[in-house]
Amino acid sequence: MTHPTLPNALAESDITLARVLEDLIDVLITRGQIQFTDLPVAAQAKLLERRESREALTHRLELLPGDSESDLL
Repeated sequence: MTHPTLPNALAESDITLARVLEDLIDVLITRGQIQFTDLPVAAQAKLLERRESREALTHRLELLPGDSESDLL
């Protein structure tokens, strides 16, 4: 079994940590602990960009054949 190189392991960790931080920010906003506008403008822009990208990907995946619940029956 090979182990990922340190740079690859750090890059993979960064990706998952970014998602954790996005989720944490969403929880804090939902609970009223912070407001979206409390974040720096650059952070707001990056979060909006990622949300839009995720929504576009989700929408694209929903358009794939066989994704409807009626196909499961």
